[in-house]
Amino acid sequence: MANPKPIFEYNEESQGQKLARKSKDSPFMIIGLVGLVAACAFGAYKFKHKGEMSTSVFLMQLRVAAQGTVVSALTIGIAYTLVKEHILKEKKE
Repeated sequence: MANPKPIFEYNEESQGQKLARKSKDSPFMIIGLVGLVAACAFGAYKFKHKGEMSTSVFLMQLRVAAQGTVVSALTIGIAYTLVKEHILKEKKE
């Protein structure tokens, strides 16, 4: 079996400790969240200069861009994990 994960008492974790633990478990989730915030910040900035585009269309495009950022980061993370565990795994003697 793979390395056993340590047992934590999750009831006693603060929000900061939970975020730190999750970032160690899956760093691509944090990259996805940062990408989401960046896409939303860029969208808020661009909303000012949207021109003749209707607000609903602009918000739909912003939603698709933000979701695409998160899905891309998670897909890259899954691919990295699969390559690391199945292709580049060390042979045990």
